[in-house]
Amino acid sequence: MSDKVVKNKDSDVIADKSNFLLQRISSKKNKKELENALEFSIRMHHGQIRKSGLPFVSHCIDVANKLLDWKMDQTTIISALLHDVVEDTEVTLKDIKKEFGSDVATLVDGVTKVENIAFRSIEHKQAENFTKLFLSLANDLRVIIIKFADRLNNMETIQFLSPEKRKEIALETKEIFVPLAHRLGMAKVKWELEDLSLKCLDLRAYNSIKKKIETSSKLNEDILSSAIKPIKSELDSYNIESSIFGRYKSISSIHRKINNSGKKFEEIYDLYAIRIVVNKVEECYLALGVIHNTYPPIQDRFKDFIATPKTNGYQSIHTTVLTKDNRLTEVQIRTKDMDYTAEVGVAAHWLYKGNDEIGEFDSQVSWLRDLLSILSSDSAEPEELMDLLKIDMFEDEIFVFTPAGDLMKLPINSTPLDFAFAIHGGLGFTTVRSKVNKKLVPLSYNLQSGDIVEIETNKNQTPNSGWLKFVKTSRAKHEISKYLRKIELEESLKIGRELIEKNFRKLKILDRLLEFKKNYSKAGYKTLDNMISDIGRGGSTVKDILPKVFPDLKTNKNKDIEDIEFIDAARSDVDGIDLDGVKNLVVEYAKCCNPIPGDEVIGYISRGRGLIVHMHSCSNLSSLSSKEERLVSVNWNAKQNLSFRSKIHITCNDTAGMLNEIADVISKNKVNILDVSTDVTEGGMANIWIICKVESRKKLDTVIKAIQNIKHVDSVERVHE
Repeated sequence: MSDKVVKNKDSDVIADKSNFLLQRISSKKNKKELENALEFSIRMHHGQIRKSGLPFVSHCIDVANKLLDWKMDQTTIISALLHDVVEDTEVTLKDIKKEFGSDVATLVDGVTKVENIAFRSIEHKQAENFTKLFLSLANDLRVIIIKFADRLNNMETIQFLSPEKRKEIALETKEIFVPLAHRLGMAKVKWELEDLSLKCLDLRAYNSIKKKIETSSKLNEDILSSAIKPIKSELDSYNIESSIFGRYKSISSIHRKINNSGKKFEEIYDLYAIRIVVNKVEECYLALGVIHNTYPPIQDRFKDFIATPKTNGYQSIHTTVLTKDNRLTEVQIRTKDMDYTAEVGVAAHWLYKGNDEIGEFDSQVSWLRDLLSILSSDSAEPEELMDLLKIDMFEDEIFVFTPAGDLMKLPINSTPLDFAFAIHGGLGFTTVRSKVNKKLVPLSYNLQSGDIVEIETNKNQTPNSGWLKFVKTSRAKHEISKYLRKIELEESLKIGRELIEKNFRKLKILDRLLEFKKNYSKAGYKTLDNMISDIGRGGSTVKDILPKVFPDLKTNKNKDIEDIEFIDAARSDVDGIDLDGVKNLVVEYAKCCNPIPGDEVIGYISRGRGLIVHMHSCSNLSSLSSKEERLVSVNWNAKQNLSFRSKIHITCNDTAGMLNEIADVISKNKVNILDVSTDVTEGGMANIWIICKVESRKKLDTVIKAIQNIKHVDSVERVHE
């Protein structure tokens, strides 16, 4: 094929797509603005070809048409036509601003920034990308809407890329864009992206389900038609104008249901649903009455998302009924506006709102405020943010109430502690106990829709690491983690300062301490606190850092002969520990961390006390790490049949017989109790400390798990002291 023929073909493609776009614009003013942007994009992208062989600008026009489908405003459409010019051509943002205004320039900049990220790893890439996407929303929601249209078009043409690139993009789509579309209420976008991702990642499963849907569609259409007919007849008799149709679930949702349930395609009853679309809200409830008069409803399968919309703006009535052929069928009832919003989510904002409100947070995206505050914080790594964000993405919701009757929406399985943090961080930090429906419950209690939650506080209360085991929301997890990191930093700074001063005093160079602190950058640290905390945590020793800061300083590098001789002289009977294969050593287990078989351990040679075994995670090791010649590798001797003291801390409701029940569980696991102490708080919660003897960490973990399964037990944790 000649170059001329190819050029003519490209021109035809661009002309066809351009004409289709312009034909959809009714306003003369809008059409003129769009023509200018279209001509500019065609000119700037001239000669650029996609992997499919089509001119690159065809992608920009396709994205613009997709946004027209979602009834987006003119500024968004123009920005879509120009969304790649800054990244792929010589055009600057200044040029865009001059030609098309500041709003368009801002949107193009937002989309471009999402694309231009330097990544250290695939995991970091995903985390940074997710973070960037969310932060872009702070300025204008339309940035992400353009990105969705862009990603949809890219996924539709992904077959032209290499297998490796296809997999990378499909995974990113599945893990980032799909949950985000769900959270923004863009159901249709979510289904399309999820199906396209599955098609790319597991083509065999995709084709198998698609074929089965096609094979069974005729039979199911007949079944649906038979179920719909009496409903339609009744609605007509009440003069309720309605649109009634059946719809299959998406291929990816069927695939997920098959995998989760372990059932075959033929065994899944809710492959499809009936949807009823009416004009007015009151007609939704009339239609509900008609349906329940026609078919018996199934208890506990009714949800009114009109009265209590989902956080993403979704509104609809869901009910499950038993049709005449004994089939369980879900029926969804909504208005036309609700139906449109359910399809396009936040994109509907621009259909119903005035231009003055564009870019502001709508009520359906209010959840973003908490996430944006987390994302804007410097206190967490991108990978941690990724975990936090995933928490809120796919979760269903429950609706609970404050004692004053205010409605709160939380992810399913949220706890009273999540509730407290959702109201205010300060309330969460000081929570000591909770009541649900006026009954005392553990802080780990799983809330249910309709619960009335009351929080009681104490100003002396502080978060503990055990809270992270059961809180559900990203806000609660972040606030607790941030507090614990702060405490950890304060502790490491304290220990670090002590170790530095101790070492400088021992080396008789206290006069150079100030100089040492001023020259932290020579050791590769960004701040003085970074260096001190690293020493306090045991990441580095003063001995490691001194030569970097003071190359002129001469220290005694000879091995401590006393220590070497001590190791040879200390051989005696050993209890459960080997030293690099050499047996018969005097062994003592550190009281500060109480290691037991199964823990990662290290030995410290102590004058007069023998070999002291510590856990690798022991906080006291940081003060010992400056004496590296005394730290030796040790291993548990699996052949030894010994028991070890271990302490556990239990928090629970102060109920009659609780201690007996706990003791009974421990006894059934063949573990001896050595000592028990208890304390009851003003809030009616009990603290129980138990010292027992176990042969391994595995046995201890079994006991802890068994206690955790006892009703009214809030938390169980091992105490290292």
